[in-house]
Amino acid sequence: QVRLVESGGGLVQPGGSLRLSCAASRSISSKNPMGWYRQAPGKQREMVAVITNGGSTNYEDSVKGRFTISRDNAKSTVILQMNSLKPEDTAVYYCYTWSSRAYWGQGTQVTVSS
Repeated sequence: QVRLVESGGGLVQPGGSLRLSCAASRSISSKNPMGWYRQAPGKQREMVAVITNGGSTNYEDSVKGRFTISRDNAKSTVILQMNSLKPEDTAVYYCYTWSSRAYWGQGTQVTVSS
């Protein structure tokens, strides 16, 4: 079992920045992916950014150049630095990892509004 605990969400104005953190309750192999998904009201959950074995990253097209994902394998944490935030980034953001099965965090709300 893996428990993922997210932090760092909140309310920010358009153009602002937020940093999301996610810590796993036990060690996650660097071979296993960690990442972030989001779900806006009335929409399906979508991949935002994932970091996999060797540090390879994959981003959803709309966040490329604005969001950066990183991980600390020693601490089994994953960070999402979000810059130049837009109202359409508003959603609940979920931390994700795979270790024999998918694990999800409880979600953290990100609201981008003036």
